[in-house]
Amino acid sequence: MGVGVLGLAHYVPEKILTNADLEKMVDTNDEWIRTRTGIEERRIAGDDIDTSDMAFFAAEKALKDANVNAEEIDLILVATVTPDSPFPSVACLIQDKLGAKNAAAMDIGAACAGFMYGMITGKQFIETKTYKKVLVIGVEKLSKITDWEDRNTCVLFGDGAGAVVLGDVSDGKGILSFELGANGGGAKHLYENENGHIIMNGREVFKFAVRQMPDSSVNVVEKIGLKRDDVDYLIPHQANIRIMNAARERLGISEEKMATTIKKYGNNSSASIPMALAESVANGKIKDGDLVVLVGFGGGLTWGAVAMRWGK
Repeated sequence: MGVGVLGLAHYVPEKILTNADLEKMVDTNDEWIRTRTGIEERRIAGDDIDTSDMAFFAAEKALKDANVNAEEIDLILVATVTPDSPFPSVACLIQDKLGAKNAAAMDIGAACAGFMYGMITGKQFIETKTYKKVLVIGVEKLSKITDWEDRNTCVLFGDGAGAVVLGDVSDGKGILSFELGANGGGAKHLYENENGHIIMNGREVFKFAVRQMPDSSVNVVEKIGLKRDDVDYLIPHQANIRIMNAARERLGISEEKMATTIKKYGNNSSASIPMALAESVANGKIKDGDLVVLVGFGGGLTWGAVAMRWGK
């Protein structure tokens, strides 16, 4: 048996913040944002919706999609850097809201690569037969740590959540290979400062990402003895369209074979990959038997990639 996705879903808040809206808030303009990032709008959660609420909405739909009862979940892993509070963990809040009384629960802090860390952690528990079903959620309310007066960062981020239920799938399906990594020496380039705001050295993060995302994407494909042109679909972290295209071009795949939700959701950190995955499956972009590569990078600096054969 392999370990793969039994069900998945995503959630985004209703409020839309467009580039035109940002033009009224800071010294920026729609053309500058679109050409440099690929973003046209992003979703912002209201004061009445916190990180755990968005995670719950996505998780509940993912369980339904997987036809799995909450009491069947053995472990809940939540990737986030914007918890409701330092503790209890978002995972524990979700356990209670879902009624997943048999599940262990913990949060994972690996920034935008957090969902990849969560998927691989869940995979290990299932492969060792410690647990049968693991709920992995990537969720962020980045709006609460965004400096809305910093034009270099406030144009990038949005709120949202994505969730998957992992479990046994047919032999040859599911997660086939992975790569996880970190470079703590780069922490100074992307972090949360003493005022609780995101600080980013855009140039250094860009240089790191355009090298690491393509390298990791190629590595996970080569680990399973396949070639770049065997990849059917690429789901990169939705950070910047230029970084995403660098990974796509390195794999040699067409624009139609890459998820691009950044246009309407912006950068959702740990939530971006599961959100893009759920939307791509819902839109019929990913079909049974497809070789799918998920790849992300984030503060830490951290990175992660997965090659998986889609299907149960």
